[in-house]
Amino acid sequence: MPRRVRLACTVAEGSGIFGEDFAGAFKQFLDQANAVAPSKEAPFTKRLRSHFGADPSTLPIIGQDFDITRHPDLQMAIDTFLEHGDGRPVEVVGITAPQFQMDFGVGISQLLAPANTPMALSEGPVEHLDIPLEEGEVATCVQRGLFLVGGEAEKLALLVSRTRHGGLRLEVMAPAREAAEKLLAELRTTMRNRSLYRGRVLSLSQSSMGQLSVNFHQLPAIDRGQIVLPEGLLDRVERHTIGFSRHAEKLLAAGRHLKRGMLLHGPPGTGKTLTAMYLASLMSDRTVMLLKGRGFGLIEHSCAMARMLAPSIVILEDVDLVAEERTRPGASGCTPLLFELLNEMDGLAEDMDVIFLLTTNRPDLLEPALAARPGRVDQAIEIPLPDEGCRRRLFELYGEGLELQLDDMEPFIRRTEGASGAFIRELLRKSAVIAADESDGLVVTDKHLSDAIRELIVEGGDLTKSLLGARTTMGFSSG
Repeated sequence: MPRRVRLACTVAEGSGIFGEDFAGAFKQFLDQANAVAPSKEAPFTKRLRSHFGADPSTLPIIGQDFDITRHPDLQMAIDTFLEHGDGRPVEVVGITAPQFQMDFGVGISQLLAPANTPMALSEGPVEHLDIPLEEGEVATCVQRGLFLVGGEAEKLALLVSRTRHGGLRLEVMAPAREAAEKLLAELRTTMRNRSLYRGRVLSLSQSSMGQLSVNFHQLPAIDRGQIVLPEGLLDRVERHTIGFSRHAEKLLAAGRHLKRGMLLHGPPGTGKTLTAMYLASLMSDRTVMLLKGRGFGLIEHSCAMARMLAPSIVILEDVDLVAEERTRPGASGCTPLLFELLNEMDGLAEDMDVIFLLTTNRPDLLEPALAARPGRVDQAIEIPLPDEGCRRRLFELYGEGLELQLDDMEPFIRRTEGASGAFIRELLRKSAVIAADESDGLVVTDKHLSDAIRELIVEGGDLTKSLLGARTTMGFSSG
C-alpha cells in the first residue's frame, strides 16, 4: 500500500472520522500528507507572485465577514471601487475545489496550498449569482472569485467567497497591511452610503435551512384624506414622526435624541395599519422595515438592517402577537420576543434616526412590559372606533365611484354606531354588489344599504362583526 494511503487509513481508524474529532483528524492528515509529498506550487501561488512581484506567503491578508443579505451591497462597493480606480486593470479568476472544501469556506491562504495536496484549489469559471431586487431588478454578484487589481498604484487582491455557515467573506491581500485596511474601510463606507436597500420597503425571511433573504415591497399610494380619524389625532401622529424628521438637525444640535417609538392601539379595523402605511409612504427618504408573521423571529436582523440604513422606520404590526410568543425559534434560553424588541430599541445610539411604529389590538398585553422599560415607546395613541362625524366621512370616502341615491344618509350613520372603518367599507361594497344584481348600473339606494346591513349584522352574526372590527354588541335596527 502506498504510504499516502496508509496515512489516510490511520487517521480514519484512530480518530473516528465521523465523530467530533473529525476536523482535528482531518487537519492532522493534511499536515502529514503535506510533509510526505513533495510540494508542487499551486497555480494561484504563481498568479499572486506574478501579480505582486513578491512571495504571496509573506504578504498580509485582512478579512471581514458580512451577513449574506449584504451581498448585493458588497458587489456594488467592489464595482464602484474598480470603476473609480483611474482605469486600473482587473482580472477575475474563478476557483474550483471539492465540494467538502467549498462547504468549509475558501480563503486566500487556501489558494496557496501546494497543488498535489488534498487542499489544493485550481482555477475555473467565475461563479455568479443573480439576486433579485425591486421590480425586476437583478444584482449579479460574484459568488466565489479572486479579483487581481493592477495598475500603477499599489496592487491588490480581493477574494469573495461564502463562509461555512452561509455568510459572506471578503479577504484583501496587499503589499502593506495599511493598504488592505484602507480598502476594506472604503468598501464598508460605500456599502453604507450607497446601499441598494436604502430608501426601499423591505422585510426579511428565512428559509428552512436558515438562509436569510431580503424581500422588497411596494406601499399603496395613500392620500391624507383616506385617513379618517378624530380631529387633531392625525396631527399628533405626524408631529411625532414626520415632525421629528423635519427638525432632526435642530433637535440634535439642542441635545435631543432622535430615536423614538410610537404605539398605535385600538379595536381592529380602525385604520392603524393604514395610518402606518401612510406615514411610511410620506417619508419616502426613509428605509422601511416591515415585521410581521414569521418576521417576528428576525427582530435582531431586521433592527440591525434598520440601524445600518438609517434614517429608517420599523413597522411591527400586531405587536401583541410578539408579546404572546414565549421564545424565539432556535434560542437557547427563554428570551421573550417582546423583550428582544425592547432591547433592540434600547440599543440605539442617541443620534440614530430610527422610528419604531408598533400597532396592536391588545395594549393590555403590552403595558406591563412597556411600563417596566420606560422610554422605549414614548408615545401611545389610541385609534378609536369612528364617531358620528368620522362615520359620515367614511360613507363619503367609500361611496366614491358609486351613485348613491339615498333619501337620507343620517339614519345609516346612526345605525352603524360601534362599526369600524373596515365594516363601513365592506358595507358599501356589499351594497354595490346587491345593486349590481338588480340592475346594470351601480345605483345604491336606501334598500340596498339596509339589505347589506341585515346581511352583515344579522345573518353574518357576531363572528362577521368581529372580523370586520365592529362591536359584537352592535345590533340591527330599522333606523
